[in-house]
Amino acid sequence: MASDVGRVRKVNEDACLARPEIGLWALADGMGGHSAGDLASRMIIEILQKTGVPTGLSDFIDDMSRRLQTVNRQLLDEALRRGQPVIGSTVVVFLAMNNQCACLWAGDSRAYRFRAGDFTRLTRDHTLMEDLIARGKYPGVHADNDTTLNMLSRAVGAENELKLDTATCQLAPGDVYLLCSDGLYREVSETEIREILLETATSHVCDRLVQRALYYGGRDNITVVVIEIL
Repeated sequence: MASDVGRVRKVNEDACLARPEIGLWALADGMGGHSAGDLASRMIIEILQKTGVPTGLSDFIDDMSRRLQTVNRQLLDEALRRGQPVIGSTVVVFLAMNNQCACLWAGDSRAYRFRAGDFTRLTRDHTLMEDLIARGKYPGVHADNDTTLNMLSRAVGAENELKLDTATCQLAPGDVYLLCSDGLYREVSETEIREILLETATSHVCDRLVQRALYYGGRDNITVVVIEIL
């Protein structure tokens, strides 16, 4: 794991977790522009940190969902107490058990798989732009200049009921999985991320990716979690 505040922000609102002994990794990115984003991401990681040893992947997924629903309610209550419209965070969770894995997420923090040279995104961003594309409505040639299309459509703490997406797949020896906040992929292209994974020892990938994002400007907090399947 590696995390950096970046070159512009004064507070790191990202938080991450690695518990390889039970097959749990997670990343949360406090919502920029909202009050106490760092509190929201920290609360997510703290409740996931308390997870016990799972009995099966299905139960593991259910437990993660319950814990995130609990944080969602707590953040809604905290926002109400403070008189703030939203205190929220994205989240992406990676679970591995036996020869299977699962991703749970809300927001635009991502999970990727690097397998035999192929670099594949496992998550779909919960943004207005991605939601339009999923419905077959291409936003248009000027969409990249429309910042409103990058607004989150889901996050922990944003709605009364948290909606999580889940994806499952088989693990294979040699797989490398990457969790990251948008501070990485908005600075470093997926092509370049793949090249770094291809040519860098897994133990140095996180630091190298963070340094590359800083090199390109580091305009947001940058957090990277890497999981290698042996």
